[in-house]
Amino acid sequence: MEFLCLRTLCCKGPPPPRPEYDVVCIGLAGSGKTSLLSRLSSESTDTIVPTTGFSIKAVGFQNAILNVKELGGADHIKKYWSRYYQGSQGVVFVVNSACSPAELEASRAELHLALQHPQLCTLPFLILANHQDQPAARPVPEIKKYFELEPLARGKRWILAGSSTADVEDVRQSFIQLISLLEDRDAEPARI
Repeated sequence: MEFLCLRTLCCKGPPPPRPEYDVVCIGLAGSGKTSLLSRLSSESTDTIVPTTGFSIKAVGFQNAILNVKELGGADHIKKYWSRYYQGSQGVVFVVNSACSPAELEASRAELHLALQHPQLCTLPFLILANHQDQPAARPVPEIKKYFELEPLARGKRWILAGSSTADVEDVRQSFIQLISLLEDRDAEPARI
């Protein structure tokens, strides 16, 4: 009996590999991209500095690994974002929901550009209304209406969710929803 149990444990073989997806993460400076990704990776957020170019982080989930290419959101970097879109299978767009009206308008304009960009327009989007734990945060329905997501993203696959570094489990669930959209994309038959 003991031999059978050990054989089951040791001879089962390695678990099947988890699929990997390449995702680009964009948003204006101060939206919280780096902090959210660090929290998802169980890293400290005490010494976070703004991303000055780009960084790549592998974020593991039970059913997949996301290779997230985070692009800095400063004005002098945004103009180069499109150079890093190639090969992306999904998009994470982070919005500071507690920012000034001018920053919110700039964020809206960048999201509209991303949703219409030839290399991104067919990809699933996860839009995170970040800093929901801040007193000045706009609620998710207000962000949805202001960003005109219903008409603009009609026919696209997208998720809009609130987020904050204080509740990493909600952020994790939003990323799991994105993985579901990525898996659905994999299951679609190829068009000839």
